[in-house]
Amino acid sequence: MFGTGIGHYIPLVAYLGFWVMILVSLTGRPLLGLYYMLPFLPYRTMRNHFLTYPLGAQVLTILVFAIILGALIQGKTLPKSKLYPIWLVYGAYLYVSMWIGTALSNAPAPLWLSDPNFSTWKDYMLIPLVFVAAGLVVEDRKAVRNVILITAISLLFIDRSCILESMSRSWANFDEDKRSSGPLAYGSNQTAAFLAQFAMFFWGFNQFVRRKKLKLFGYGLVAVTLFATMYTFSRGAYLAVLFSVLILGLLKDRKLLIVLGVFLLVWQAVVPTAVRERVNMTENSNGQLEASAQERVDLWENAERSILRSPIVGNGFGTFQLAEHVDNLRDTHNWYVKVMVETGIIGLFITLLLLQQLVALGYRLFRRAQDPLYRGLGLGLLLAMCSCLVANIFGDRWTYLEITGLLWVLAGASARATHLMESDPPLELPHDTSEPAMPPHLAYR
Repeated sequence: MFGTGIGHYIPLVAYLGFWVMILVSLTGRPLLGLYYMLPFLPYRTMRNHFLTYPLGAQVLTILVFAIILGALIQGKTLPKSKLYPIWLVYGAYLYVSMWIGTALSNAPAPLWLSDPNFSTWKDYMLIPLVFVAAGLVVEDRKAVRNVILITAISLLFIDRSCILESMSRSWANFDEDKRSSGPLAYGSNQTAAFLAQFAMFFWGFNQFVRRKKLKLFGYGLVAVTLFATMYTFSRGAYLAVLFSVLILGLLKDRKLLIVLGVFLLVWQAVVPTAVRERVNMTENSNGQLEASAQERVDLWENAERSILRSPIVGNGFGTFQLAEHVDNLRDTHNWYVKVMVETGIIGLFITLLLLQQLVALGYRLFRRAQDPLYRGLGLGLLLAMCSCLVANIFGDRWTYLEITGLLWVLAGASARATHLMESDPPLELPHDTSEPAMPPHLAYR
C-alpha cells in the first residue's frame, strides 16, 4: 500500500479482526460484529486470502453464528416479518428436495460437506442467517443509519476495484477475453448484478436525503457505481438498471421518465463504442444468434424437457450442476428456470412468495413511514429488488452471498424500521386552551 509494503499484511489483520469480533459478539456487542462483517460480504477476493489461515474458509460463517448467539444471550428478539417463517419453510423444503434428487438418482445423499449438493445448500442457507443476524441486532434508528453508511462505504471499495481493473485495459472495441471476474470472484456478470442493484438502492435512498453535502455524496456514489456497471459489459445489468429507473420515475420522480425516454433514443450516440458493440452482438453478421445467446436457448430447451419429467417437485435442489449440459455449463442462465427445474412448482411458488414479501417490505416502508431515513431505505430496497428480479432472468444472481448478502442486511434493517415505525405512539395534537375567536359581527356589541 503506497509503496510501504503494509498491504501484504491487510488480509492477516482482517482475518484476526474476525476472531476479535467473534469474541466481541459473544460477550455483549453483537452489533459491532455485524458492522465489521458488512464490507466482507461482497468482497470474496479478500476473503479468499483467509483460506491459508486456520478455519479461514469458515470464519465468516462462525461470525454470523456468533452474532446470532450473542444477540440471543442478551435476550434480543426479531421484528415481526413474514420473511422469517418463509425462509424457514424454504430452507427445509430445499433440504427435502435434495433427498428427492437422491431418490431420482440425480445426486448423492446430502450428508457431508464433500457432497456438492449439500455444500451448495449450506452456502445458500448462510443468506437467511445473515438476515436473521441483522434483524436481531439492528434495534434502533442509529443502527439502521450506520448499516446504510457502511454499505455505502463497502460499495465504494467495490467500485474502486472494478474501475481500476476496467481502466487497466484498452476498450476501443469490446473483447470478451478482457472481462475480469471482479472483486466478487464469480465473474463480471455477477459483479454487474451487484453493482446495478446497489446503484439503484442509493439512487432511491438519496431521494429522501436532505443535507446538501450528503446528497451530493449520494449522487456521486450512484454515478461512480453506474460507471463501474457500464464497464462490466453485462446486458442483463443494463436492463436491470433501465427497468429500475422506470420504476423510480413512476413512483417518485416523473422527470426521470423523460430522461429515460431520451436516453433510449440516443444511447448509441452517447455510450462508449465497446458498450454499443456488446449490446448489439446478440446476432452475428449472418443473422444467427451469437454463441452466448445460442447457449441460453439450448439450455432452456434442455431445461424444458427436465421440467416436464418432474414438474411438481423437480429433479432435486443442487442437481443441475451435476448433470451434463451444453458446453459443460452448470447454470441455466435464468434463475427462475433453474428453480423450476430443481424444485418444481412447489419450490417456484415459495420462491415467488419470498420475493413478493421482500418487495412488499420495501414498498410498505416507503409509503407508510414518516421518517425520511426509513422512507429512503424502503424505496432503495424496492428499487434494488427490481434490479435483482431482472438480473436473475439472465442467470443465478440470487444464491450467491456476495451478491445478495448486503441486500438481506438492508432487508433486516427494513424489517426493524417497519417495527419501529409501527410501534411509535401516534402524535397527539396539542389541545387549544385559548378562547375561541369572537365573530366579527359581535366585536363591537
